[in-house]
Amino acid sequence: MPRQMTFDVVVIGAGVFGTWTAWHLARHRQRVLLVEAYGPAHTRASSGGESRIIRMGYGRDEIYTRWSQNSLVQWKKLFAKGGDRLFHQTGVLWLSREGDERLPESVATLERCGIKHEVIERAALEKRYPQVNFDGVERGLLEPDSGVLMARRAVACVAEDVVKRGARLEIAQIVPPLKKEKLEGVETTEGKWISAGQFVFACGPWLGKMFPELLGPRIFPTRQEVFFFGTPPGDRRFAPPDLPTWLFTMDEVYGMPDLEGRGLKVALDTHGMRIDPDTQSRMTSPEITDWARRYVARRFPALKDALIVETRVCQYENTSNGDFLIDRHPDLENVWFAGGGSGHGFKHGPAFGEYMASLVCGKGKAEARFSLPSKSTVQNRAVY
Repeated sequence: MPRQMTFDVVVIGAGVFGTWTAWHLARHRQRVLLVEAYGPAHTRASSGGESRIIRMGYGRDEIYTRWSQNSLVQWKKLFAKGGDRLFHQTGVLWLSREGDERLPESVATLERCGIKHEVIERAALEKRYPQVNFDGVERGLLEPDSGVLMARRAVACVAEDVVKRGARLEIAQIVPPLKKEKLEGVETTEGKWISAGQFVFACGPWLGKMFPELLGPRIFPTRQEVFFFGTPPGDRRFAPPDLPTWLFTMDEVYGMPDLEGRGLKVALDTHGMRIDPDTQSRMTSPEITDWARRYVARRFPALKDALIVETRVCQYENTSNGDFLIDRHPDLENVWFAGGGSGHGFKHGPAFGEYMASLVCGKGKAEARFSLPSKSTVQNRAVY
């Protein structure tokens, strides 16, 4: 007979969505168990890595702008308790070409939400940031109060606070649940039986493997390669405040200034090849490495011969259109899905967890765009 543990809610997965969901459930006075196979924000997770952008611009998708707004407040409040500097207010600079409708749509949304911003024309961009090649750019949109979250350490901070709030953190691997009308419990690979009233699966790129028939065709884990380029000694042009976090929308490339001496971060936002998070190589490819060198030489000419000082291979866990998946299992009434970060989800962790916890506790109103029926088996990205 398996050893037994009983809770109100079990959250499977201690990435940014799982930890914040557990945090808000604990705030609702639920008995919470947070189960993680490797550890909070481990190196294989979508929440792993050193840094993630938090920005407010989402075109017409006001729900994400308001969630980012809400989340930044909660991130800052949590970080203030610990005294760590886990948010860098670098500013975030959107760069767009002529005819790109997302920039004016973002401006309109930021104005409605009362978010500080500045539209900068090409000539002014070149004067303010002479270290950048703005070829093909018509104008930029600067969010001065946005910036960068130190991802891995930030999730660890949330997990630590979850435990302080009375939740329990267990390192264990959960066996995929069997089909039933109601899930009485889950079993670990070591034979421990965990009973609960409700279960939240926040497994990131493993969601499709946990529910292969239902989510296997609807969660698309893709390989994403990240590079850090060393900056010249004594040269502050590539560190804040001289350089903000930046996104060239026409190139689908984003990056961050040199933070904590790690170097200039550069990554493609286009979706890479589909992968298995358990078996994909974590070494960068020669093809994308060559692209990164050429791109940096083009956009940051002074770094033409800069060394790559660090690399990382992670993954997005995309839904068909980029909207999150936050919904109840169609057959298991006490099982919830919490995922589909789609490359832009990290920043929203606090608001995501708040929303997820409210649904689990029967206090929230479901948003149709997060529902399972809205997720197709064919990718057609609509959220950036």
